[in-house]
Amino acid sequence: MLNSDATAASTTDHATGDAEIARQFAALGDPIRFAIIDRLAREGEVPAGALSEGFEVSAPAVSRHLGVLHKAGLVQRRVEGQRRLYSVAPESMRRIALWTLSHRAFWQGSLSRLDALIALEEHSDD
Repeated sequence: MLNSDATAASTTDHATGDAEIARQFAALGDPIRFAIIDRLAREGEVPAGALSEGFEVSAPAVSRHLGVLHKAGLVQRRVEGQRRLYSVAPESMRRIALWTLSHRAFWQGSLSRLDALIALEEHSDD
């Protein structure tokens, strides 16, 4: 049986993890930041200057987006001389994937219930 200290610690860890996931989803909610993550996932490590290419926003705006992604723990930054190289933070992506998979059963059940309801309504209309 868990003591109250262990239960409180577990609840705190869960709440901290939920807050972190929420920050990460909020950061990914911006289309430019989502596109940056997508590009980094496909291309690997990319210099900040090169990330500015292909977006219809200024280089300083891309830099601010990278700052948000870095603060959310979604990207890693490595300094090489004058260059700042960015890559996806694999542990954060793994946590997002695990969170998504942990909610899969709920969504599958919800979609199955919705399918059954639609079929029932279609049947009653006949």
